[in-house]
Amino acid sequence: MKIEICHVTRYRYEDPATDSVNELRLTPRTNYRQSCYHHEVSIEPAASLLTYEDYFGNRVHAFSVNKAHRELVIKTKATVVTLDRKPGEGPVSALTAEEELNLLHSDPLQDRYIEFLLPTAYTQITEEVRQYAMKYPFTGAGLLAWTRTLSQGIHADFTYDPAATDVFTTVNDALKLRRGVCQDYAHLMIAVCRSLGLPSRYVSGYHFVGDLQGGSADFEQASHAWVEVHVPGTGWLGFDPTNNSEVDWRYVKLGHGRDYQDIVPVKGVYRGSGRQQLEVKVDVRLLEA
Repeated sequence: MKIEICHVTRYRYEDPATDSVNELRLTPRTNYRQSCYHHEVSIEPAASLLTYEDYFGNRVHAFSVNKAHRELVIKTKATVVTLDRKPGEGPVSALTAEEELNLLHSDPLQDRYIEFLLPTAYTQITEEVRQYAMKYPFTGAGLLAWTRTLSQGIHADFTYDPAATDVFTTVNDALKLRRGVCQDYAHLMIAVCRSLGLPSRYVSGYHFVGDLQGGSADFEQASHAWVEVHVPGTGWLGFDPTNNSEVDWRYVKLGHGRDYQDIVPVKGVYRGSGRQQLEVKVDVRLLEA
């Protein structure tokens, strides 16, 4: 499927801002399930872009705007081709449940994925997380089946509520509220997986939902977040507990990290009063089936 994404981030400052230094992680990755054929970035006021890859392989665009300005506009546009799965087609583990667990607890696997096993500020493995994890014990069906059950369970246990949390909400906060947004759903699933020794990482990107809205293109869209879990013998697989879905052609991945902090789409600092307004518009369209 060919998907086009237009993403506009606009900052308006009450007082002039200067020395604005920023990083963007808004470039779709190219991997086994998607290919980014076109990507462009424009900045107003005009600024030179420095491009590099961070530790996790995410493409980063960095820029500075030193002169005084009251508005900063960041526009990106990308064309991505994603792979579709045929009905009934999906990941299947080649190992038995016992073989998966043996490999999972082996030193080579634990050492290789250690950064995706350790807790972070957002994904602390607390007693509350361990208690929640007990709702979903491992069974003989294997790790893939368990991960699916966990994702479905989080979707059922939580209520989507954009007003309940913010970008600083931790897993413990979300567990108390049982409400939140995709960031909270993803952090909880990551914390539970890591509490049981299963490598997991936070993914940012986009989710095409146009044909789920009755054919109307006039609805609010936004960036999205989900989880990738490393199932021994199978590899990294994507799960979206917010929408009770496994990652398919609808999902366009920007990047991954240990948690939200590693993969913030737009972040930066500037000199100024701090009084500002932020507006973000995202348009995800299907160009070709």
